[in-house]
Amino acid sequence: AVVVWGLTGFYRVQSEEKGIVQRFGKYVRDADPGLNYHLPWPIESVQLPKALRVSTITIGMTLIDDASRRNRTMRDVPEESLMLTGDENIVDVDFTVLWRIKPDGVGNFLFNIQNPEGTVKAVAESAMREVIGRSQIQPILTGARNTIEQGVQELMQKTLDSYGSGVMITQVQ
Repeated sequence: AVVVWGLTGFYRVQSEEKGIVQRFGKYVRDADPGLNYHLPWPIESVQLPKALRVSTITIGMTLIDDASRRNRTMRDVPEESLMLTGDENIVDVDFTVLWRIKPDGVGNFLFNIQNPEGTVKAVAESAMREVIGRSQIQPILTGARNTIEQGVQELMQKTLDSYGSGVMITQVQ
């Protein structure tokens, strides 16, 4: 029986995952992709977050599956996308954020934030509102897209780093 219990400590980390081994609930070490071993439960346990996958969050629109037509359609979400510019005009901003777990931030990602996707979405919406709020409408409409995207990405990264989130923003579109 002890041998069988000892064998339950083998686990596999897939190529897009990073293994986080905990001993009695406390972080002990990282595990790389492949076959690994940890002391069996209840001494050690492992979590396998998709640390190498790039995730996408869309703000201002949502995808709806239409079963009757067998396709997907976009629906506007005005409570997320309507924003006030610095010169008191309203603009409708739909954008996408690409993010992933930092290579050295897997432990922070797992233990410092409770709802990673919700946190990234809230920070993205807040950062975009701040950048748009500092801008005039004319540059927004005539090509300040790169400046706005860069400003939002930098502000998001600064905010997420202050949370110790372990999240890296790769792109704002």
